Amino acid sequence: MTDYLLLRLYGPLASWGEIAVGESRHSAVQPSRSALLGLLGAALGIERHDDAAQQALVDGYRFAIKLECIGSPLRDYHTVQVGVPPRKFQFRSRRQELAADKVDTILSTREYRCDSLALVAVEALPGAPVDLASLAEALRKPRFALYLGRKSCPLALPLSPKILAASSVREVFDNLELPSLLGLLDRYQPEQAWPSRQDQQALRPGVARYYWEDGMTAGMAPSFEAQRHDQPLSRRRWQFAPRREWVALNDGGQS
Repeated sequence: MTDYLLLRLYGPLASWGEIAVGESRHSAVQPSRSALLGLLGAALGIERHDDAAQQALVDGYRFAIKLECIGSPLRDYHTVQVGVPPRKFQFRSRRQELAADKVDTILSTREYRCDSLALVAVEALPGAPVDLASLAEALRKPRFALYLGRKSCPLALPLSPKILAASSVREVFDNLELPSLLGLLDRYQPEQAWPSRQDQQALRPGVARYYWEDGMTAGMAPSFEAQRHDQPLSRRRWQFAPRREWVALNDGGQS
């Protein structure tokens, strides 16, 4: 049996960053590893420039995800001000760029997911900086603000961290009893289990998708493997490495 810390991530907007090239900032449908580590780091009060503490997070935890609602896509149009460097000069910071004598404007787009709902299982590895109970308490009373990928994407509901023991990722997700989402948002709704009739009408949850990292006991057969570029190398330099992620679509047959 393995202990897992279960979280529920829901907000009107979420953005799970993919590789950003040029003016486009894309979003995956499911949370990225870097975003989930950032969530834990913010709850614990770990600064972005604290390389040792950030690396301890990377080495200390792994994640599985059950995507209940894929949500709908939203693309936001931006104009971004950038400095024009003098000849043979390179800006060293965003602040230095905006202080330039000459500035220009570029076009940019940001992608979001609207009304997506994901369950996250956190597994602590040997040497994790804090145990799951301490991590749950930090998520209930976070040091820094928590958000869903970007600062413009706040949580609509508390994470409601809960520690459960199970033999596999599939078992811990499917045995988790959740209250109705709309019932939590609307105090006039009677208490019901997820997904209530109102949940189904408003959020249209489909067949769940499961995602998990290497080394986790899935309890189901993967449909395929994917590569994501979201393993943090340096938060200060905003550098990420590729990693492998396993995916089970449809109902995920038992393994």
